[in-house]
Amino acid sequence: MQRTLKTVKYLRDAGFEPVVLTVEDGAFPSRDASLAADVPEGVEVIRTKAPDPFTLYARLTGADSVPTGAVSQGGRLSRAALWVRANLFLPDARVGWVPFAKLAGRRRVGKAFRAHMPFAAVVTSGPPHSVHLVGRRLQRMGVPWVADFRDPWTAINFYDDLPMSAPARRLDAWLERRVLRGADAVTTVSPTWARHLENRGGIRRGSVEVVHNGVDEADLGDAEGVAVREDAFVLTHVGSLYATRDPAALWEAVAALHAEGRVPSLVIRLVGKTDAAVREAAEATGVPVEVEPYVDHAEAVREQARAALLLLSIERFSADAGMITGKLYEYLASGRPTLALGPVGGDAAALLEETGGGTLLARDDADGVAAALVRHYDAWAAGTPVAGAPWEAVAPYTRRAQTRRLADVIRALPDRPVR
Repeated sequence: MQRTLKTVKYLRDAGFEPVVLTVEDGAFPSRDASLAADVPEGVEVIRTKAPDPFTLYARLTGADSVPTGAVSQGGRLSRAALWVRANLFLPDARVGWVPFAKLAGRRRVGKAFRAHMPFAAVVTSGPPHSVHLVGRRLQRMGVPWVADFRDPWTAINFYDDLPMSAPARRLDAWLERRVLRGADAVTTVSPTWARHLENRGGIRRGSVEVVHNGVDEADLGDAEGVAVREDAFVLTHVGSLYATRDPAALWEAVAALHAEGRVPSLVIRLVGKTDAAVREAAEATGVPVEVEPYVDHAEAVREQARAALLLLSIERFSADAGMITGKLYEYLASGRPTLALGPVGGDAAALLEETGGGTLLARDDADGVAAALVRHYDAWAAGTPVAGAPWEAVAPYTRRAQTRRLADVIRALPDRPVR
């Protein structure tokens, strides 16, 4: 959502007028109404119906929100829902939106052609990857099509948790190849995922363009004047912390240091949706844990600025080397250092090294984590907290700069005959 929202915000500056096609009232894990302020005045937003099984699932299970990724496997109903999602809703559970979006898209594209103001491109951003089916249909009308992958398709982080039959997997892989080969341009968020998509589609090496996620400079004003907390050394995670992202080596290191009396003023702060098991693991360290289940985006930026050290945890999955979460760019822009656990040698590690924004360690490197914590803690205790990335290293990764990269991709698209 952030990637698409910020693209819409800065696309005019890059030379294009955005028109948004989206759902009327979709089912989402969480909502932040404050972000609507980022939509520029006068931008046309077309909303359509979107039948969504996640809404029905939430009602049947009594859940207070819809799930993210794969549906929970906690009970018989959940397992049945997961099987239905994996085998009958392809490529994903949002596919019910496709016919409504195609109809609305055809009408809007036709109107543009009749007014002799054709669209320069249709950009579909997934997941949900079913949106690409809409792009393919509008391409046939003569609009060049950019398929944007914020995450992989058949290698998304929860894909192996889906109980898909062999025929369903083959169909899903066929749809993926069809999109990758059919789009006029393909973009994604990291170099490793660009190579992955080229391999999955059997398309030319170097043909997938990298348009990074980034940070919006305008959001940084929310942290202006916010200083690192002095009453405690605060290790903060901002955002969703799922069970799959549980940084077990961190809790092991913290517990050992706490038992030695090495970090007496350490506080762990978890801001955002945190899995109960992760929270319990953090509390078991014996270190004070402060939990904020939800804050709006402006407050999330301030939370990052107050921290002496920011935590990032990347879950293990087949394509994890290409995972650079959007949150990491905001971490970098905060000027605070990041301690990350994930795939050593992956794209997130390379970005941290390039910008000087922190360190990424192996998920099981408890000793390395302990050493990093001690180094940052001692610097904080001496009144000289370790700095994060300097702004000049972050500047190429602003949302404005990356939207210009997308605009360059659009300008390079081939002309398509009107049908």
